[in-house]
Amino acid sequence: MVFPIVSHHVLAPTSWQRLCRLPLYCHARSFCDYLRYPISQHRNGRVPLHSPKVVGTAVSRGNRPYQEDSHTVAAIRLDPEELRPTIERKLGLHWNPRKVDSEYDGQFLFAGIYDGHGGPTTSEYLKNELHGWFENVNKSQIPMVISWAKEFGGYFKRFTGGILAPLANGTDTLNLETRATLAFLEADRNVCELQESYKSGATASVVLLHPLESPYVPFYLSHQLVLTVAHCGDTRVLLCSTDSGTVTRMTEVHHADTHSEAARLRRMAGGLVTDSFGESRWMGALENTRGLGDVRFKPFGVTPEPEIRTKLLRGSEWAYIVMVSDGISSILSDQEIVDLARDAPHPQSAAQSILKFAEELGSEDNASVLVIPLAGWGSIRGPDKTKELREYRSRQAVGSERQRRT
Repeated sequence: MVFPIVSHHVLAPTSWQRLCRLPLYCHARSFCDYLRYPISQHRNGRVPLHSPKVVGTAVSRGNRPYQEDSHTVAAIRLDPEELRPTIERKLGLHWNPRKVDSEYDGQFLFAGIYDGHGGPTTSEYLKNELHGWFENVNKSQIPMVISWAKEFGGYFKRFTGGILAPLANGTDTLNLETRATLAFLEADRNVCELQESYKSGATASVVLLHPLESPYVPFYLSHQLVLTVAHCGDTRVLLCSTDSGTVTRMTEVHHADTHSEAARLRRMAGGLVTDSFGESRWMGALENTRGLGDVRFKPFGVTPEPEIRTKLLRGSEWAYIVMVSDGISSILSDQEIVDLARDAPHPQSAAQSILKFAEELGSEDNASVLVIPLAGWGSIRGPDKTKELREYRSRQAVGSERQRRT
């Protein structure tokens, strides 16, 4: 696979803030739609993140009247020293970011997928702003964010900040996990200023990739990189191994009846309602108990605090990352999703293959797919695990009422 190099093109400021009559929250931005890498001592290459050969994307409105899914792919700059504690504490690896030229050491690939409900307001805000918050939040904002959350009362009446509490007391500094949590909370604080957020919200899953090599190489060539996932809701982040195409899920579903969320919400007893179709809804309305927006449900435990996972990747051991909204995952298993991408010539084709098959089986929801290649792209060993199953499901879907509606 050949990755193109193009000239500099910075993401232009959006008109979203003007439309919503809100201030330009994330000032002094440095995120953009390309990554730099060294070609020689005096020359830089630029990887255009919106090229279909770099990150694949596919979206569909399904049979819904409007599109509520959104996504973002961007390059952001963070202090690499914030990544060091995570690498040393969680991964047991000594890493010195200063071995990499300062022009490259703070570059992170940021990929976010946002599944809205009750309207596109929250998901569109996250598309335009969440990566900016990742860059620009700072420790001084923590007391204000905690105070804002406590104003909801109920579940948040005694909120002390969660993993942000040590920073609020002045005894710690930001690391990647606390920065991600603060970014989600700060974004939600601003989302909740919008009138539409009373009845609308969105899930959010964010992937951050940072190569550890010196000299710096882009993520798709890196043989040692750190994957950080910050997640609220039921979108999925899947890793595909080069060893037989085995799938590893990096996110859990944040439904009220799952073990982790049921434990968190135990003191809000009585909030879970099961409808006539056997589906559980928190307060009789929400499928997810972690997400942004949904102001009226905040006192009942709906939180924007993300679940954060970090993993050290040996690039040649992993072929790609797939991110999907529930318009895909409600139709396809994790293994089917990654298998559909394994023989694609480039990431865009992989994303389209996943979306096309979900639609073939009758997916009616908004659907989004992102495919991020890693160093093991095109090197999956072993047979396609779900090929026969997919062929059977495809035959069964032919002529069905669900397929005729697509």
